[in-house]
Amino acid sequence: MNTEDIDQFGELFSVGTARLHGVSRGRLRRADLIAPFHGVRLRKDAAGPLQHAADDADPYQRQRAARVAQARIYSARLHTGHFFSHQTAASIWGAPLPLDMDLDGEVIEGAELPLHVSASGFVPFPRATGVVGHRTLQSLTAVAMHDGLRVTSPAATWVSLGALPTRDLVALGDFFCRRWRAGHGRRNVGRAPLATVEELREFLAAGRRRGAARLREALDLIREDAWSPRESHVRVILVTAGVAEPELNVDVHDDRGRFIACVDLAYPEQRVAIEYMGMLHGATWAADVERLAALRAAGWTVIEVTAPLLRRPEELIRRVSAALHTAFE
Repeated sequence: MNTEDIDQFGELFSVGTARLHGVSRGRLRRADLIAPFHGVRLRKDAAGPLQHAADDADPYQRQRAARVAQARIYSARLHTGHFFSHQTAASIWGAPLPLDMDLDGEVIEGAELPLHVSASGFVPFPRATGVVGHRTLQSLTAVAMHDGLRVTSPAATWVSLGALPTRDLVALGDFFCRRWRAGHGRRNVGRAPLATVEELREFLAAGRRRGAARLREALDLIREDAWSPRESHVRVILVTAGVAEPELNVDVHDDRGRFIACVDLAYPEQRVAIEYMGMLHGATWAADVERLAALRAAGWTVIEVTAPLLRRPEELIRRVSAALHTAFE
C-alpha cells in the first residue's frame, strides 16, 4: 500500500492516525488538505461541513449547524477524556440558543464561533486555537453519546449555561423537558423528553454553578409543552410582568367540533390567542393568514407577535393586558 495515499482515511482524519500509517509530514502539508484545527486534516475537495451549515437562511439554524460541524471536525482529534460542552453541547442536542454577535452587532458565522470542550478530573486541559477549554468535576457533570459525538447530557448542558439571560435559560429548559403529548397533527407523540425538571434541579443542587440565581429563577418558569424558544420568551415576559400565565399549544375547535388551529399561547376562557410570527414565515404565509382569519371569525382576539414587538416587552404586555381586560367587560 502506498503510505502517501490519504484516500483510505476519508474526508476528515487526524494527523496522528495518518502518521501512524506512514504518511509523511510533507504530504500532510500539501495544498489539497486543509487544517481546520491543529492535528486535523480535511480534504479540500470535500463538501465541507461548514459550507452546508452556511446554506441555511435562518441565522439561528446557521449557528447551530456551524457549531455541530465544528464539533464533527474537531472530533477527529478529541482526547478520550474530553467532551463537548456549553453552547457546543446545546447545539449538538438541537437546543435553541441566542445569536452570538460580534462587537459590531453582526452575526458570527462558521468557523468564527468558539468551540467548547471540557475535561473532568485530572485529564489534560483542552488547548487549541478556536477552542474554549473548561475543566469540571466528575460529580458536577454527566457525559453521553449523541449523534456520534461525546457531549454533556442535556441536564448537565443546561446548568453549564447560567451566564445566559433568564428567558434564554427557560427556552433551553423548555426544549430539554418537552413532553411529546397527543394533539391535532402533533408529531412524535409519546417520545420521552431529553431531561426532566427534576434532573435539572438535581444538577443545579450538585454544587456551585455560574449564574445559579438565574438558573433557579428559570427552573420555576420551565414548562413541558412549549414548542419554540420565541414562544417561551413571550411567556416569560408576560408571567414575570404579573400577567396571567397562558396555556400552551391549545387546539381550538369551532362550535361544531371542527379543528380550527393550534394556538401558540392562549387564554381559552377569554378567547385570546397569541401567535408568534417568525421571520421565516414566508413559506407558510398564506396558510397563516387563513388560520388567523378562522380564529377571528370564531370570536377569538389574536395578538400577532413579531421580532420587533418582542424587543418592546412593555408594548407586548400592554396589548395582552388590554385584550384580557376587554374580554372581561
